Amino acid sequence: MGPDGCTAGAERVVGLGVIAREWGRIGVTGFGGPPTHILLLRRLCVERRRWLTPEEFEDGIAATNLLPGPASTQLAVLTAWRLRGVPGALVGGICFIGPGLVLILALAALFLAGHPPRWVLGAAAGAGAAVPAVAVQAATSLAPAGLGRMGRGRAARARWIGYALAGAVAAVLTGPWLVLVLIAAGLTEIAVRADRADRVDRGGRGSREGGGSGGRAVLPLATGPLALGGLGAVAWVAFKVGALSYGGGFVIIPLMRDDAVNRYHWMTDGQFLNAVALGQVTPGPVVHTVVAVGYAAAGIGGGLLAAVAAFAPSFLFVILGGRHFDRLRADRRVGDFLTGAGPAVVGAIAGSALPLAAALGQGWQWGVLAGALLWLVIARRGVVLALLAAGAAGVLAAAAGLPLG
Repeated sequence: MGPDGCTAGAERVVGLGVIAREWGRIGVTGFGGPPTHILLLRRLCVERRRWLTPEEFEDGIAATNLLPGPASTQLAVLTAWRLRGVPGALVGGICFIGPGLVLILALAALFLAGHPPRWVLGAAAGAGAAVPAVAVQAATSLAPAGLGRMGRGRAARARWIGYALAGAVAAVLTGPWLVLVLIAAGLTEIAVRADRADRVDRGGRGSREGGGSGGRAVLPLATGPLALGGLGAVAWVAFKVGALSYGGGFVIIPLMRDDAVNRYHWMTDGQFLNAVALGQVTPGPVVHTVVAVGYAAAGIGGGLLAAVAAFAPSFLFVILGGRHFDRLRADRRVGDFLTGAGPAVVGAIAGSALPLAAALGQGWQWGVLAGALLWLVIARRGVVLALLAAGAAGVLAAAAGLPLG
């Protein structure tokens, strides 16, 4: 990679206008979450334009999966950075995020209005009823890869289950402190694997370095300014999502719910379900859910502030650290940390389904949830279609005069 951030194999400098157009197109059409975003970016950068080699693109996926925060957003920023350095990263990332940001702000204004039409309330109640099933589907889809990464031994499987249970309990009981459980699981796995290495070669260095530096790096961020209020609280809650979330976009649910509903009372449980559903059905990153939460807290200004706070870490990780990603991937302690944090994330996502389901207040919503579970978990079909169908069921419930809240 050259000093300007372009790949060694690039035959020409890619214009910022081209990056804006192509990344903006993905931001508009990228329904379906990270798998869709990765597919669209690969088709553009590797297959159609041949800006990157397949190996370079796969390395980008691997590197961004090592980072906290929204991985597909970081991949969009990284691929644009490789083509045109810092200006490319800024233009590509903003154009990738922008369309979904505008749409979710408009939908939040509609769904979170003081007196929305009854059909809107029905659509929100229906789509929200399917959200616990989306959480279960997300957890079950992540579990096999995490189990494989942990290893086949009985002790490794027992640790995986223990980390997952800890994450599930934390998601139900601890709210915003969940991040400490994720960090503890990662550091525990570092210590376990370093101790095993010490017994093999009596080095000892990995255990001392892995436990100490990792804790100092993240614990101050995890505890945070507990007494914040107003816009400062919006920024902090959103920043946690962007800088401290491991394992994909859906971990935002247990990270945000307690703050948004119980601590700061920005929204009700039902409105939080609506926000999660909006983040799923709009194009672009799933993390756009935080924009709806910010809107509920402080209107359009709160939504925009939440977006900046949530996505700024992704830009900074790539712009400041992109040149060091190869070394990051080679660091055993980083891999060990994610091996431990991963099952805790899976447990947290699965555990978040319980308080989300408990927020459902009407019998017909439980029927929608059962149908969504069959569609997503048993049939393993698409999330966007499930939420749209659940919303349509809610509109029918509203037209039939059924209670909505």
